[in-house]
Amino acid sequence: MAVARLLTTVQPALSDVDPVWAGTVAMAAASTVLGLFIGWQAYRGFRRNASRSMRYLSVGLILLTAVTFTAAFVGSALLRYGYLAGDLRGPFTLVVRTLQFVGLAFIAYSLYARP
Repeated sequence: MAVARLLTTVQPALSDVDPVWAGTVAMAAASTVLGLFIGWQAYRGFRRNASRSMRYLSVGLILLTAVTFTAAFVGSALLRYGYLAGDLRGPFTLVVRTLQFVGLAFIAYSLYARP
């Protein structure tokens, strides 16, 4: 009985959700989790082998995937719902792209770093 009451209150709220937005949220969340998992595995490799290049690889992967996906998602949600002014879209995009570049730079450095 309580479950039926809960479903009747949640169902109208769910019918108002844009399916494209819901898919975007789901993919951003899944990408963030997968990026964290890959970064964690690289970090475990760093700890097991004490390899400096693995440290840079793990930091780069976490920056490239988890941090940038989270920042982009939070920023787009704040912009979409009006918590941030629309004229901040450009600077916010620059911050996200800079994080991506730094993550790629860490990964590139990890490929050429000597122990």
